[in-house]
Amino acid sequence: MLAAVRIGIDTHVNRERIELNGHAPSVADLRALALLNYGHFTSMQVRDRGVRGLRLHVQRLVDATRELFGSDLDTDHLRLCMRHALAGDADASMRVTVYSRAFDRMNPAPAVDVDVLVSVAPPRAAQTSPIRVRSVGYERVLPRIKHVGTFGLFHHLRVARLAGFDDALFTTGAGEICEGSTWDIGFLDGEQAIWPTAPALHGITRQLVESGLRARGIEVESRAVFLRDVERFSSAFALNSAGAARPIVGVDDMPLQVDAAFTALLADAHDSHPLEAI
Repeated sequence: MLAAVRIGIDTHVNRERIELNGHAPSVADLRALALLNYGHFTSMQVRDRGVRGLRLHVQRLVDATRELFGSDLDTDHLRLCMRHALAGDADASMRVTVYSRAFDRMNPAPAVDVDVLVSVAPPRAAQTSPIRVRSVGYERVLPRIKHVGTFGLFHHLRVARLAGFDDALFTTGAGEICEGSTWDIGFLDGEQAIWPTAPALHGITRQLVESGLRARGIEVESRAVFLRDVERFSSAFALNSAGAARPIVGVDDMPLQVDAAFTALLADAHDSHPLEAI
């Protein structure tokens, strides 16, 4: 824990750096997050001190703060904290976590003020290598919110890795596809992009890719997709802040093809959005 305080004052992104409300956090500051594990976050890649879809990240935090804490997030303070944590670095990986030191688990109903925890680490290159995924019946609590309750995500990821797969794909009890452990999934049906409609987080990367595809005249549709449907799609792809188009080459024992041209189109649809200055 003392190390967490020290890394809060690093000046370069050669190690992870953490700040709470613009300052190095104390052990007491982090107690609520460590012991209660109640809050939400968003993750992004910073390039040239800007982020694609920044307004969407900010709106995600605003909406979740209102739902989880009953209060309004000060977006000017939020962006000031982000800029301060970034310091002199132009490129970085950034995670913004919103929680509250005032939250009382014995009396959780009242609205409370929130705290902004910003972590900054070296920038990550886009993940583009194909993956094989293992399906598992699992649905996140409040899937529309990117909350800090990540136990199930990493447990099922670990189990999938132990079984020889790269990641886990979540489904409903009826076999309807929801989302990956930390990513959205999409499918290619001919020349049409398909998003599953089962409960899932609609990630920022997915939103950027979808609008980019529509701008290019590519048809995009949302509909129920079941495991039994996978084999009839020509390809599938995973999307999150670490990669706008990662091919999925297999779901369980069902193989899928890599469509290099469409993969490149997905990446281009994402990158067509301008960087928004923090």
